[in-house]
Amino acid sequence: MATRAGVWIDHKQAVVVLITDAGVELKKVAFAVEQPARPASSSRSKNKYTPNDFIAEDRRERKVASGRKQVYEKVLALVRGADALLVLGPGEAKGEFSKHITSKKLRGLKVELKTTDKLSDRQLAAKVSEHFTGAPLREATA
Repeated sequence: MATRAGVWIDHKQAVVVLITDAGVELKKVAFAVEQPARPASSSRSKNKYTPNDFIAEDRRERKVASGRKQVYEKVLALVRGADALLVLGPGEAKGEFSKHITSKKLRGLKVELKTTDKLSDRQLAAKVSEHFTGAPLREATA
C-alpha cells in the first residue's frame, strides 16, 4: 500500500496524518506567527507616540505571510513521498496550503480539499483512513 496523507490545517496549527503499511502516524506543527492586530476603533491612548513606534500594516502582513509559507514548507516536508493528500480545515488556510502545493509543481501527488470543523486526533485519523480506504479505521484490541 502506498503512503496516504491527511492534513488538518488552520492558521494556528497543522496536524498531519500519515497512513502507511506500518500503521498511522500523527505529527503536529504549530504556527509561531502572530496574527496582525486590529486597531481599536474608538479607543484612544493617552500616551503620545512618535512615528517610529508603529509598524506599517503592509510590512506586518508580509511578515505573517512569510511565516505562513515557512510553516507550509514544514508541513509539505512531512507529507513528501505521499501519493495522495487530503487537506481538511475550517477556513482559508487549507486553500492557501493547496495553492502552495500547486506552486511547487509536485508530480504524482493527488490533492483533495474538504471543509471540516476542529477534529480530535482520533477523529482526524479515522476520517483520513475512511476517505482513502472506504472503511473506518479500527483500533487493535489487546
